[in-house]
Amino acid sequence: MTISTDSLTHRYGDTVAIDEVSLEIEAGEFVVLAGANGSGKTTLVRHFNGLLEPDTGDIAVNGQPVSENPVAARTAVGMVFQDPRDQFVAATVGADVAFGPENLGLPRAEIDDRVADALDAVNLRGRRNERIDELSGGEQERVAIAGALAMHPDHLVLDEPFTGLDAPARNAVMDRLTALHGNGTSIVVVTHDLRDVQTLADRVVVLSDGRVVVDETPEQAVEQVEQYDVRAPE
Repeated sequence: MTISTDSLTHRYGDTVAIDEVSLEIEAGEFVVLAGANGSGKTTLVRHFNGLLEPDTGDIAVNGQPVSENPVAARTAVGMVFQDPRDQFVAATVGADVAFGPENLGLPRAEIDDRVADALDAVNLRGRRNERIDELSGGEQERVAIAGALAMHPDHLVLDEPFTGLDAPARNAVMDRLTALHGNGTSIVVVTHDLRDVQTLADRVVVLSDGRVVVDETPEQAVEQVEQYDVRAPE
C-alpha cells in the first residue's frame, strides 16, 4: 500500500512545475509535503490520483500504475483540496459525502453506512441534512474530509488544510488526522507552515523549484526548512 513516483516531471507550457521527483510514501506513514508557494506541492499530489498526468516519469498507487487504472487510484487516494468548496458537488452535507460512494455503484445500504461512519469520524453526526454553505470554514473542511473518507481510501491527501481556520477548527482537524493515522491510513499534508503538523509527522519532504531538497525526520528537517520559505515551529 504505497504511493510512488519515479522521475516524475510535469510542465505548464515552458515552466517546469515538477522536475524528476522520485518519492515513496509507505503504508500508514504521515508525510508533510512542504514548500513555498509555487514550489510544486499541489502539482505533485494531483498526480497521486490521476488528476494530472506526468510529461515524463511514472506514478503508481499500491503497485499499480495510475495511467492504467485512474479509477482505482482515485478510490485509493482521497484528496481534500485547499479550498474545500472547490470539491463540493451537493447542497447538503449527507448528499455531498454520499456522492463518491454512489459513483462506485454501491448498494444504498452500504452508501448510507459509509456516510454515517465518515460523519462520525469528523464529529458531524446528525448533521447530514444541513446546508454546506451555512457551515463554518472548519466544518466545511471536515465535510470535505468526510467525503474522502467515505471512499475508504488507503491514503488521504490534504492540501493546506489549516488555511483560514481558527484554533478550535485546526485542533479538530488535527485530532481527526491523528485518529486516522492511528488506524493505519497514510496521511499526506501539503503546507508551507510546519507549526501545526510537525509533531504529527513521520517525515518532512520539502520541494523547491519542483525538486525534492529535504527528505528527513521532522527533527532533522526543521533545522533546514526556513531557507526554503517554510515556516518552522518556534
